[in-house]
Amino acid sequence: MLKNLLIVGGGTAGWLTAALLSKLLASGRGGVAITLVESPDIATVGVGEGTFPSIRGTLATIGLSEADFLRGSHGAFKQGIHFADWVRAPGSPGVPSYFHPFSLPSQRGALELLPYWLLGAAGDVPFAEAVTLQKTLTDARRAPKRVADGEYEGAMNYAYHFDAACFAQVLAAHARRDGVEHVPATVERVELGEDGHIAAVHTRERGALRADLYIDCTGFRAALIGEALGTRFQGMNEVLFNDRALAMQVPYARPDAPIASYTIASAQECGWIWDIGLQQRRGIGYVYSSRYCDDARAEAVLRRYVGAAGDALPAQPIRLRVGYRETPWFRNCVAVGLAGGFVEPLESSGIGLIETAAYLIGHLFPHGGELAPTARLFNRLMVGRYRRIFDFIKLHYCLTQRRDTPFWIDNADPRSVPDALQQKLAMWRTRPPHRLDFVTDLEMYLPASWQYVLYGMEFRTDLAARRSDFPRYDEAQREFRMIREVARHALNDLPDHRALVERLCAGAEPQLARGA
Repeated sequence: MLKNLLIVGGGTAGWLTAALLSKLLASGRGGVAITLVESPDIATVGVGEGTFPSIRGTLATIGLSEADFLRGSHGAFKQGIHFADWVRAPGSPGVPSYFHPFSLPSQRGALELLPYWLLGAAGDVPFAEAVTLQKTLTDARRAPKRVADGEYEGAMNYAYHFDAACFAQVLAAHARRDGVEHVPATVERVELGEDGHIAAVHTRERGALRADLYIDCTGFRAALIGEALGTRFQGMNEVLFNDRALAMQVPYARPDAPIASYTIASAQECGWIWDIGLQQRRGIGYVYSSRYCDDARAEAVLRRYVGAAGDALPAQPIRLRVGYRETPWFRNCVAVGLAGGFVEPLESSGIGLIETAAYLIGHLFPHGGELAPTARLFNRLMVGRYRRIFDFIKLHYCLTQRRDTPFWIDNADPRSVPDALQQKLAMWRTRPPHRLDFVTDLEMYLPASWQYVLYGMEFRTDLAARRSDFPRYDEAQREFRMIREVARHALNDLPDHRALVERLCAGAEPQLARGA
């Protein structure tokens, strides 16, 4: 019987896993005993973190109130991602940017709008703006929900931005209240038994700590799954080139400055810059490839973007190891977070992958002690998900029309595009993506997300020969007009983003500004 679980490493990965498993495995109430050991000497730095809408269900499962979460993590709402200058280089003819909203395309009356958009029923309106209200609302700085909406519910689909270090502290306090034992100690070595399983982790302050199952949340170091057990890491830098980042914490020019409710991903000469709005500051960072750009040039690009507000601010360097563990569950050790793999943060997959791994551990947990069958299933599901995420992120790069630097030219080279993605693109030239193109249990991103990126990047799907297959053209035109009309009304119904965040964090009954 498995009764003791030891999580090695804190931060967001460790504490999110602990908080979720404490619910799924009934920690401290006759269930599995969960202990988290983390070094008091290693601090989590909050550079500004974005999430995917799945986080709402996770936080609700944990039992953390939305207001407490926002208050403690310095959080704000996120309704999508604005991709600036990804389609074509600045100054080139045509629209250089697009928006990936989190709300799904309208399907009233079981009418799928995408084919009719492709046939021109929406005119020259970009796909995301034609099929949802969200772009209109975010441009007007509206929040995704009203104060009367329930916790984790809203008129628009949404996720969050937050300070990762503060979020980890909120999770830690919550998990400890739920029965997770916290051991502040530094792991110095990992002891293996004769069967190759982990027998103990040895700490400087508390000696040997033993458990039935170990979860490695030690980040890129991968102290258990990598250093001790030697599992293979599959690098993916030939697909996604970025292996460096520089991050800054930039204060607002004034306390009441608007908070963008979307991530800005601004394409640069050798990568892209994230710009994330928190309550008191913005998290800004440049993700780039050392193959095409040295660190000094990268810092110059970042400081040019930030402007005078960053003159006295340090830029924190971050080394990225892009890829995944081929066997993230090996023997009696499971890798979660960066120890299990890393995809660049373009679509906020990092925390989503932590959520997935923790859910799988909790729901597949081998209480009877048979690790091998569970490990095989966990590995198949996690590795399959990683591979599909890499395809999805590569989609953003390989369709670019930018030819202004070697970085963008090489990203569009078919030799850097995985075969599975090339096959999808070949099919989608004569038909749009369909749910049957995706394996539900292996996907993080719904078909709508693929559609938003695909057609935001101006991919061409030719339906001319199939026009007769879509007889509801006039109905689709009416629906496109209705969406634009509803968007105008919604501007008067949803509050200002900063106003909502501040009132929720203050715990007061808000009287929020509405309208333009």
